[in-house]
Amino acid sequence: MALAMLVHGGAGPRHSDDDVEGTKRGCLVAAQAGYAVLKKGGSALDAVEAATRVLEDDPLFNAGIGSALTKEGTAELDASIMNGETLAAGAVACVTCFQNPVTVARAVMESSGHVFLVGPGAERFGQAKGLPLVPNARLITSRSRRQLERFAASLGTVGAVAVDAGGHVAAATSTGGTTGKLAGRVGDSPLIGCGTYADDSTAAVSCTGLGEAIIRVTLARHAADLARDRSAFEAARAAVATLARVDGGAGLILVKPDGDLGWAFSTERMARAWVSDSGEGAAFGKEVAPFEK
Repeated sequence: MALAMLVHGGAGPRHSDDDVEGTKRGCLVAAQAGYAVLKKGGSALDAVEAATRVLEDDPLFNAGIGSALTKEGTAELDASIMNGETLAAGAVACVTCFQNPVTVARAVMESSGHVFLVGPGAERFGQAKGLPLVPNARLITSRSRRQLERFAASLGTVGAVAVDAGGHVAAATSTGGTTGKLAGRVGDSPLIGCGTYADDSTAAVSCTGLGEAIIRVTLARHAADLARDRSAFEAARAAVATLARVDGGAGLILVKPDGDLGWAFSTERMARAWVSDSGEGAAFGKEVAPFEK
C-alpha cells in the first residue's frame, strides 16, 4: 500500500508580509515529520497528529503559536482529528492554554466518551489528562498583533491528511480562527464533516478558509463523498466549486486510501506540501505540482 502525507498551511489572500519560502519550508517539514511516522509503521492517525503539531509550533502559521487574535487581543484555538478506520473523532474549540490543541482533540476522541469539548471544560479535561498548559501570551506573536491592529483578515488554518501501510486514512485540522473574531466564535476547523473528515471507504479531508462558508456546505464530508468515484484532484475541485453558492473563499487537501493525493482552493494562495512514496514537494500559490492533472 502506498504511503502518502499531505499538509496545508492555510488558504486566503496574499499579504505583503507573507514569508512564502518560509511557509513552504514549514509545510514541507511538517509533511516530512508525518511521513517519517508512516515509514516507521505508524498509523495515519499518528502521522496527522505529528504533522499538525509541527505546524502548531511554527509561528508562521495561524495555529498554536502565531494564532489569529480575537477583538480582545487573545488567542482562542480550535482543532479536530478523525480516524478513517473507525470513524472515531475528537475536537476542541475556544481553548486558550494549549500550544497543541490537536493533541487535546485526540485525547477527547480516545478517552472522554465524547466528540467535542469547548472552552473551560475542554481546558479542564486537557489539564486532567496531563497535557502541558501554556500562558495565552505564548501563543501570540508580533505578526498576529499587527494583523489585529490593521484588522487584516487572516483565514489561515493548518491541517494534515495521511494514508498508512494498512490503507487507513486520517485527518486533522487546527486553527486560531479569523483575526478580530468575536470571543467564542467557532469556525469549521473543529466541526467534523465541515473542516475535517476521514473515512476509509472514501477519503480523508482537511479544509481551510472562510469557516462560515465551509460550514454551510459541509465541505469536508462533501469532498470525501465525491472522492468515492473520482480522482482526488477531481473531487477536491468539484467540492471547492460548491463554495460559489455561499460566496466564500476556501481550499482543501484530500487523500484516498490508495494514496491518491489532491487539493483545490478558490483563494489567492494555499500553502501545502506533500511527501509520498513517489516524491515530495511544496507550493504556495497557483503553481502546479509535478503530478497534478
